[in-house]
Order: sequence, then structure tokens, then C-alpha cells
Amino acid sequence: MRIGGVYPYHRRVPKHPVTMAIRTLRAAGVGFEPHLYPWQPPGGTRASAEALGVPEHAVIKTLIFEDDRKQPLCVLMHGDREVSAKNLARAIGVKTVAPCAPDVADRHSGYQIGGTSPFGLRRAMAVYLERSILELPTIYINGGARGFLIAIAPREVERVLTPTLVDVAV
Repeated sequence: MRIGGVYPYHRRVPKHPVTMAIRTLRAAGVGFEPHLYPWQPPGGTRASAEALGVPEHAVIKTLIFEDDRKQPLCVLMHGDREVSAKNLARAIGVKTVAPCAPDVADRHSGYQIGGTSPFGLRRAMAVYLERSILELPTIYINGGARGFLIAIAPREVERVLTPTLVDVAV
């Protein structure tokens, strides 16, 4: 238990990976709570929600798409919802968008599939956030490694990433 914002000398600080996502959040002065869980293929938001005992709707997935010009974009979506590619393309004013193949998503983001975080992405890209995510008090989003989610206020995600808000959930 933390006492006055610090851990007592006889207690160990919980260990968690220090990824580019964590470095980005620390640099921005964002508070978060790390949550580790045993990741097993195929992973997914249902498995992580069950492991943490939280609603899947509050577990946010980070998806890497490409538009018709092969430009990458990042979409943040509720774990229990899907992205309508047609509605997303319409919302951002391009002809088409499609999810990237895993190896392409890895190259764009710098993270492995199952450990993709919207913070500290390798390539600069537009970020789109499903508007209803902002209605949740706390969300659980990947911290940049498989089996590692962070609990964070959605308004902090909005502050750090300055995403475009969209309504593309189905």
C-alpha cells in the first residue's frame, strides 16, 4: 500500500515494462496505473478484460489502418466494438481505409501486435478516437507490450494524443 504517495521502504515498487509509451506518458506528466497479466496467443481485449476483471468495453484497442494512399493511421476503439472502415473513410475524407497486415502494423507503430500502444508510435500518424470512449471514467489501454495495460483517464489520452473524434463503432 502506498503511504503519502510513496511506497514504504520495506515494500517493493511494482515492476512494469518501461516502453516508449511509458516514457511518452511520463514526459507529458500523465498519471496512470500499470496492470500486468499473462498474455497468451491470440490475446485480445476479451482475454485481457477477464484477466483484469474489468468490462471489455473499457479495454481500448489500438488499431493501425492505412488509407488509399498507404498512409498509416491509428484508431482507438472499445474492445467489444469493431471499426466500420466505410464510416471511418467517410469521416476522414478518403476513398478507403483498411486494417494493416500485422507485419505492416508493426513497422508503422514500432510495437508488436498484441502490444500496440497509441503513445510513442514509431511513425507520426493521425490518431482517431471513438467519441464514446471519453464518456468512461477510466480506460485500460496497451502500455506498449503484450500483457501490459495501463489504467488512465480518457481525457488524458485526448490531451496527449490530440486525436480527431469519430463515431465509427459497429
